[in-house]
This record gives sequence, C-alpha cells and structure tokens, in this order.
Amino acid sequence: MTTQVLQKLKNDDHYYGEFGKRYLSNSDIGTLLSNPQAYKAPSQTTPEMVKGSYLHTLLLDPDRVGEYRIIDASSRNTNKYKEESEGKVFLLREEAEEVVQMVKKLNDNFELYDLMHIDTVAYEEPAIGEIFGAPWKGKADILKKDMIIDIKTTSRIDDFKFSARKYNYDSQAYVYEKLFGVPVTFVAIEKGTHRTAVFDCSHQFLLGGEKKVIQAVNIWARFFGPEANEDINNFVNHLIL
Repeated sequence: MTTQVLQKLKNDDHYYGEFGKRYLSNSDIGTLLSNPQAYKAPSQTTPEMVKGSYLHTLLLDPDRVGEYRIIDASSRNTNKYKEESEGKVFLLREEAEEVVQMVKKLNDNFELYDLMHIDTVAYEEPAIGEIFGAPWKGKADILKKDMIIDIKTTSRIDDFKFSARKYNYDSQAYVYEKLFGVPVTFVAIEKGTHRTAVFDCSHQFLLGGEKKVIQAVNIWARFFGPEANEDINNFVNHLIL
C-alpha cells in the first residue's frame, strides 16, 4: 500500500491535490502556526511559486520544461499578459531567462554539480510517515544515500540564515530527516547576482524546526485531526512580545 501511495505522490497533481492533502506537509506549518483558519483553504499560485517550480524542473527534470507556458510581456499588468494568461499565472519571458541563467550557474560550478548530480539516488522523491502522531509527507529535491539536497532561491545569501527560519526551512529539514532518515543540506542561489552557498543544518536549527512541528501538530490535532473536538473559529493565538 505504501508503495502505491508513494508512486501516486510522485505526480505533482496528486501530491499537491486532494490525495496529498490527507497528509501534513511543511507548507502547512506556517498556516497552522499563524492562521489555522486558512488550513483547509485553497492555496493561491504566485509568480514566485511558478518561478521556483520552473527552476526545479529545469534543473532536475528538464524533459518536462515544455509543460511551462512563457508569455512575451514586460509585466503582468500589460494587456498582452492579461489576454493570454486568462487569469492564470504564467512565466514572463524575462523571468524564464533569469531561471535559465540560475540553473546554468548551478550546473557550471563543479562542486555544486557533483553535489546535485553525482551518486544521486532519485530526484523529487516523495516519502510519507508519522511524526508526533500525525501523517506527514515530503518530497526531496535530490535524494542521495547519505543526505538530501534541497534547492532554494533567496533575495540575499547573507541573510539566508535568518530567512531560513522565517520561511520554515528549519521545520522542513526536521520533517525530511525524520521521513527519509538522512540530513538535509540546502543549496541557495541569490536572485539577480546568482551568488551561491551551501548550508548544512545545525542541531540548534533542527531543534527550532522540531518545536514548530510539535506546535503545528498540536493545533492540527485539536481542530482537524481524527479526534478533533474544538471549533477552529474559537482559535486564539497566544504570543510573547
């Protein structure tokens, strides 16, 4: 049964669709911790999400790049874009070209190329498991025998150690290590300059991630889990200044 589930989760339509929603994922952490009323709400596709998806596909599964539509428009405010996109989010030509340059930068670096492509077990490999009594899923960008490589874009490499906590990469590293049994290393590339860096996860970073996971599971169990007995409309977030 597990093998069938994992095979189904390899497909992004199932992973991010209704089938995959039976599992918690790291993308749920922020919602559960800050605005759990929106946990069941449909997610909105953003330009950053599309660019990130295009980068991962171009880097890890280039045979699928034809699935992405690129519009020759200067911005999403132009009539050309609005007419051709029909309300959906597509890549602008300038954005697609930058992603191509970012992928070239990553692949042209010998150390990074070896890290991402040598002795790799699988790309975009899903896993499921129970963590603190809740069902979780994850999808590793690059799964190796002794580690996971996760590709991130960032506005500023020098601030990545702070933004990694802001965007819950600490909880992602914790969840993925639990699901796959190997540690996570982040490869980050800076938008614009294309500076790159490799970030390993400290014990303290993982402890912060574990704390977020525990808090998120507690909220999920209270309001959404199989034994939930509280009304989400009564949720109040208690914070410390």
